[in-house]
Amino acid sequence: MIEILTTGLLNTVQDLGRPGHLALGVSHGGAMDKQALAVANLMLGNDVAAAGIEVALHPFRFRAHMDTAVAVTGADCTVSIADRPCPAWWAMTIRAGETLVIDAPRTGARSYIAFAGGLDLPPVMGSRATDLKGNFGGLAGRGLARGDRLALNPAQCPLPAGGLGAALEERRGAADGLAAAIKLRVLPAAEFDAFTPEAQATFTTGEWSITNDANRMGYRLSGEPLSLISPLELLSHGIVPGTIQVPPSGQPIIQLADANTCGGYPKIATVIEADLWRLAQAPVGANLRFLPVSVEASTDALRAGQTWLHDFAAARNLVAARPRPG
Repeated sequence: MIEILTTGLLNTVQDLGRPGHLALGVSHGGAMDKQALAVANLMLGNDVAAAGIEVALHPFRFRAHMDTAVAVTGADCTVSIADRPCPAWWAMTIRAGETLVIDAPRTGARSYIAFAGGLDLPPVMGSRATDLKGNFGGLAGRGLARGDRLALNPAQCPLPAGGLGAALEERRGAADGLAAAIKLRVLPAAEFDAFTPEAQATFTTGEWSITNDANRMGYRLSGEPLSLISPLELLSHGIVPGTIQVPPSGQPIIQLADANTCGGYPKIATVIEADLWRLAQAPVGANLRFLPVSVEASTDALRAGQTWLHDFAAARNLVAARPRPG
């Protein structure tokens, strides 16, 4: 069991979400940075979909009430256990009575904590992810609060002496977003041709800033307004994480993990699934640029990420199978 000592209400229990329920009006949900949570779980020998904690508000502190192993990934933060500094993207042992602290990010926006065996919470519609809109899943459908206690599933997690880490070259410096614009690959959406040629050009050549109106549902952007060729009335239609809608203001909105399942604003593009983690790690004020790609390139990027996770899982199993020194 762990006990939460310092947190914010936007810090939640998450897994990889509950796909397949959009027709019921239930968002996909799950971790905003699914790659980070998956890697944290794999470092501990968990299933990639095991429930962990998404930290959106720092600092975050918890005390362990049992010996276990944890992994912290995501934003570039200072992490310590009982005042011992820990590397980024690392799995390590924590003893009963020790406290883990994650300080404010140097770069990035969200941290992920996985636990050996995963958090022991009842699944709702096949997932332990917290749905803050619907108030279900996770811990009573809400954000974490000081004093909350979370049970862990029993698990054995042999780690090499000193722990185990992961290195993802594509993430080096990619989450800063304040020094340079974050590049996001996009596919044209259904109403792309309904926008003026000038708006289409502005969308792909201009820079867009993430406003304060940003959360797990979506990010509202600020930039040169985008115009339609002529007024367009649409029935509400399905949307997914990554969909970029343009309301009458002309300022785009990117739908994210907890987005509504349908909407009526024109859609200009969709951020490819392989790049959604970049949005999860983009802080308020970050600048974005959109790069059009082909469907084939989008598929290749998704496949490359899946292959990397598969290879990492295989390597982790080899490490875990070695006898620990001493």
